[in-house]
Amino acid sequence: MLVIRLMKTLLLSLITILLLTGCINRHGISAKYYSECKEYYDYQGYYHNECGDDDIITYEKMSDKITTIFDDEKPEPKGNVW
Repeated sequence: MLVIRLMKTLLLSLITILLLTGCINRHGISAKYYSECKEYYDYQGYYHNECGDDDIITYEKMSDKITTIFDDEKPEPKGNVW
């Protein structure tokens, strides 16, 4: 019984990983496999890369949420700590 349950869990996690690998790109998690970016050089020779906001969530937003979650869990000192 335990082996069947373990196999189901393993299979479900493998399917989930395979389905989500196409949506993870270098900017974050997106509905598209490739982000549509406009890359060009201006007249002075500077490189520009403008990407649209097609990401569901970016890595910056994820790190901000994670830090706020862990910052909220810090216990406050009680009483006189000095």
